[in-house]
Amino acid sequence: MAIPGLALKKENGIREKWQGLSEKEAQKRYEKYGPNILQEKKKISALKIFMEQFSDFMVLILLAATAVSIFMGEMTEAVTIIVIVVINAVLGFVQEYRTEKTMEALKELAAPTAKVMRDGKPVEIAAEEIVPGDLIILETGDRIPADAVLVESNNLFVDESLLTGESVPVEKFSDRDTTGSEKSSVYMGTNVTRGRGKAVVCSTGMMTEMGKIAGMIQDIEEEETPLQKRLDHLGKYIVFGCLIICAIVSLTGIIRGENLFTMLLAGISLAVAAVPEGLPAIVTIALALGVQRMLKKKALVRKLPAVETLGCATVICSDKTGTLTENKMTVRKMYTEDYVEVRGGSLSSKGEFISGFGIIDVKKKENLRLALEIGVLCNNAVMRKVKSSKQEKWELSGDPTEAALLVSGAKGGIFQEEINKEYKRIDEIPFDSERKCMSVICRNRKGESFVFTKGAADVIIEKCTKIYTSGGIVPLDEVKKKRILKINDDMAKEALRVLGLAYKRINRYSNFKEAESELVFVGLTGMIDPPRKEALNAVKKCNLAGIKPIMITGDHKITAYAIARELNICQEGDRVLTGKELEEMSDSKLQALVDEVAVYARVSPKHKLRIVKALKKKGHIVAMTGDGVNDAPAVKEADIGVSMGITGTDVTKEASSMVLMDDNFASIVSAIEEGRIIYSNIRKFIRYMLSCNIGEVLTMFLGMLMGLPLPLLPIQILWVNLVTDGLPAIALGLEPAEKDIMMRPPRGAKESVFSRGLLNLILFRGVIIGLSTLVVFISILKFSGDVSTARTAAFVTLVITQLIHVFECKSERKNIFEVPLFNNIPLVLAVICSLIMIIGVVYHPFFQKIFRTVALGHNEWVLIGGFSALGPVIASFFKVNAKYIRRR
Repeated sequence: MAIPGLALKKENGIREKWQGLSEKEAQKRYEKYGPNILQEKKKISALKIFMEQFSDFMVLILLAATAVSIFMGEMTEAVTIIVIVVINAVLGFVQEYRTEKTMEALKELAAPTAKVMRDGKPVEIAAEEIVPGDLIILETGDRIPADAVLVESNNLFVDESLLTGESVPVEKFSDRDTTGSEKSSVYMGTNVTRGRGKAVVCSTGMMTEMGKIAGMIQDIEEEETPLQKRLDHLGKYIVFGCLIICAIVSLTGIIRGENLFTMLLAGISLAVAAVPEGLPAIVTIALALGVQRMLKKKALVRKLPAVETLGCATVICSDKTGTLTENKMTVRKMYTEDYVEVRGGSLSSKGEFISGFGIIDVKKKENLRLALEIGVLCNNAVMRKVKSSKQEKWELSGDPTEAALLVSGAKGGIFQEEINKEYKRIDEIPFDSERKCMSVICRNRKGESFVFTKGAADVIIEKCTKIYTSGGIVPLDEVKKKRILKINDDMAKEALRVLGLAYKRINRYSNFKEAESELVFVGLTGMIDPPRKEALNAVKKCNLAGIKPIMITGDHKITAYAIARELNICQEGDRVLTGKELEEMSDSKLQALVDEVAVYARVSPKHKLRIVKALKKKGHIVAMTGDGVNDAPAVKEADIGVSMGITGTDVTKEASSMVLMDDNFASIVSAIEEGRIIYSNIRKFIRYMLSCNIGEVLTMFLGMLMGLPLPLLPIQILWVNLVTDGLPAIALGLEPAEKDIMMRPPRGAKESVFSRGLLNLILFRGVIIGLSTLVVFISILKFSGDVSTARTAAFVTLVITQLIHVFECKSERKNIFEVPLFNNIPLVLAVICSLIMIIGVVYHPFFQKIFRTVALGHNEWVLIGGFSALGPVIASFFKVNAKYIRRR
């Protein structure tokens, strides 16, 4: 990492002090390099979002039908179609525009302010004003504003989990040669957890590591979701079928000597009957209602079809740190003569210490109490109680490892504020990578001085000559040392980060080496970033639903495996693939292995992209959850990306289709369930609408082939499609979840919306609806000789037959006599509303003129009722027989 144009003070040819840039030089560089910000992708204008609502293929069909209607002078039909298209567009626009405004990204990724040296003096400036060559001052708690190389470092640790996925802070060292290396490099967006330092900026804005990842996102093209593709195909099939039928009818009419105007009217009637005008609007409404339900469950959907896509996910790829885990180090196990299990939350002072003999009273267990005291005293983190909170709530700041020791101490009744009154710190020997330990010298109220030390277990053991036991302090022989080291290894295999704890009483010391020699070993403490409790249940539900959860992390292999085992993401003996192995692996080999691996460790953002692409090539519908910048490219590449609303970066939110507002992995399960419910309900109303449309087409087609007058007028068909079909179809979108919705395997990526016998149900019921309507039309036409009466009766038969059929569509397997009719009140109200309106259309003079209907008598209603009830009886008979055959 080369640093451009450093401003150094030189004395006698030797570099002694970092002065930073002058204001004049900083201004020149600002003009050259530009502001230190990440480029936002070009915002979509409100007009473009609105116009995109008219690009749907079925909407284009409706607009074409509108043009033909206007040409033919049928203005009522044209206006009605335009109204429904505009309503659909407004619904889609409102949802997408609102979420785009909510998720305007890349505003707070860089630190808002930063401390730099200008003209040899420390000043605070806006982070976007930082330029290459600036000398930035770093302190505990700072967010690093740009990529830089350290030139001064004092016990500096940086949390890079946002960028790398590594949950443990990384120690950083100064690089006096300014050539740059991983150990001396710090990166934009990461946080200083401990220590202080100075660094010279080498990259700003889009040239930083974070900027490069943000650039990767913009290179990934968005694909249509499966539902969008299926509805697009459906629209094309309908148009193709409509053209064939119109051609047959037109040719038949011309051969019979009908005039061209009559045939064009017949063509329009058929087109209106064939196209389910309300389908795009109802799909949009169903998705929008699902989005509202999900928002109540803390999941914000940025794009409507994303809900359905998540419902058919076969794989969920998740980062470990902060997503599956709490991103808070927690002491799980200690060793002081015996193993001690530590229970309780990562932010709670309430917990239990349990050994093989039961719950331990810390006050009576001196060696355990002393171990906890060492952890609290030899510590630079801070634990504060939130005063305004009604319930117990603590705030932690500083190094996560040290914070975990404070919490474990509090669980044992040893609070930082209280013990610091007992022991006053008089000196500190900071941690460094060579010694691998940290010590503090404290004096108690009696005037006694002690050294308290914590560090790598093997290092601490070598500094100890005695061991603290329940029987007193005894010599630490080789046998005891080997036993402790064996215990240390066993705890490490459980993915615990293990620290040794020791102390000694001193009178005085001449140097640090003397202070840290001939110590008394007290115990070991093992900590881990624990899995979220809700994540365990979420993974279990995913497994039941046939969805494979995959952990992709930058953390250690052992740690990743241990957490995955605890969450049941993988089983004992399962393979864990590392980033190094991925580097050496071809895409084809990865694709062959990808179904066998559930845990990936030590991976980079590019590896994550490769994994997601390999899964997609194997036919999976991939969901990717993440919060850090490192997740963003894979989140964008996935079929549906899910980002975290609290800890997630704006880059990741911009890349995602859905944001979890509470960062709760369990919300993924709710999203999956909601997606499945929505898709199931979409199948229900597609079944309802298309079977109704087939009935309409069959009525018109057969009527014209038989040389009859038009059984239905275009305006009547449009009423049926938009009102009679529309209202109940919308209500079907509110159907409660079927009990086994999360017990079913995911749909195949290429599964047709008509799969699993749905097409047969649609065709079968459509034929019954069409024949019933046509028989009523022919019968009344024959006996009364009045076309208007016959046409009105056919119109009413079509409506009532469809309103009865909507209850059949509540289940694909159960018949109308088995489904609960009143568990969906909106559906019942929609049917009642449609019945009232059809009566108004038939009997009110104003509507009679518009829809060209006449009042019906008693005989017509008896005939209508009989044929309307015939459909469900026949359908139920066949369903019962089908069940009997399956059982046999």
